[in-house]
Amino acid sequence: MKSKNNLKELSYYGLLLRSYLQESHPDKADDIKFIKSRADIAAETYTNTIKDGYSHDRASEAASQALYTGLLFSKLDTIRHILWEEFSYLSESEVNTKALKLLPLCEEVFTEYTLHDEFAYSFEYNQLYTELVGQIDLLEDEDEL
Repeated sequence: MKSKNNLKELSYYGLLLRSYLQESHPDKADDIKFIKSRADIAAETYTNTIKDGYSHDRASEAASQALYTGLLFSKLDTIRHILWEEFSYLSESEVNTKALKLLPLCEEVFTEYTLHDEFAYSFEYNQLYTELVGQIDLLEDEDEL
């Protein structure tokens, strides 16, 4: 019950972040302390940007940057993308279910890389992508999925 009360207390930024985490970083979605901390930083960033004379649009951009820093690259989203592109016979619900099952099984591949917000635009991303496709193929062949 305590968790539900904490969820009711989330700010606009807290609710935005929690929704994003549920979709892209489910392992962090219930970390209310982390969410509230980030939401507070985003709200403070917004307020300070407005006080500095910038527009509401610029303040929103700055707040979003503060809210999502370090969270823009998602292992789960990467696996989903691979399933969509390379295993197109899967339905949407199968992709989501399989991606969640694959996440811990692919963790060893991810640990070989320094992941960051811009990683999906780096040269190394293509290498990671190829390694993950191979890992998923092997797991499928071994009937581990």
